[in-house]
Amino acid sequence: MKITIIYDNTVFQRGLKSDWGFSCLVEIYGKKILFDTGANGAILLDNMKRLNIKPTEVKEVFISHYHWDHTGGLSDFLKVNPVKVYIPSSFKKLCIAKDVVIVKKSITIGENIFSTGELNGVEQSLIVKTEKGVVIIVGCSHSGVGNILKAASQFGKPYALIGGLHGFSDFDLVKGLTLICPTHCTQHISEIKSLYPEKYISGGAGKVIMI
Repeated sequence: MKITIIYDNTVFQRGLKSDWGFSCLVEIYGKKILFDTGANGAILLDNMKRLNIKPTEVKEVFISHYHWDHTGGLSDFLKVNPVKVYIPSSFKKLCIAKDVVIVKKSITIGENIFSTGELNGVEQSLIVKTEKGVVIIVGCSHSGVGNILKAASQFGKPYALIGGLHGFSDFDLVKGLTLICPTHCTQHISEIKSLYPEKYISGGAGKVIMI
């Protein structure tokens, strides 16, 4: 499994642009799924180009929640590649995609790939079952890290948590994880790194995580 962070508040790879928002490309089981689209379509597409990621090779887009910093690049991306888009039912914008799947409850997206469903009426997370365990990709964790981990546990033992964690501070909840990569809006990155140096992976646009 390969996860490439395309859009983040910080830059890992020189030459890319940072901006407030999040997006990553998930590659597994023959699929390429774009998770969220950042805030700005020009930055999203430029970073993809610099990372040698072809938008036309993306098969689906998965939107965690409707906030602008996760959906701002969606319309520009769909102009290049009008693929199927999975959105939570609380999505409050007109989605211009021709093929839209509105997600309320947990659904199967592909082989060993799932949505948690829209948790607490605000956000869905992407779940991928691997041989090592369950990989959880989150946008901002508005629904609560504890709720997300609980929802993910129905698919197997949580192995990794990647994405924005906002003000998450109940650090014992991630004790059982093997890998944690806090990005974007996470307020307590330094604390997570200090508590779990063996689990922690830094984020930033251009970071590639192999699982």
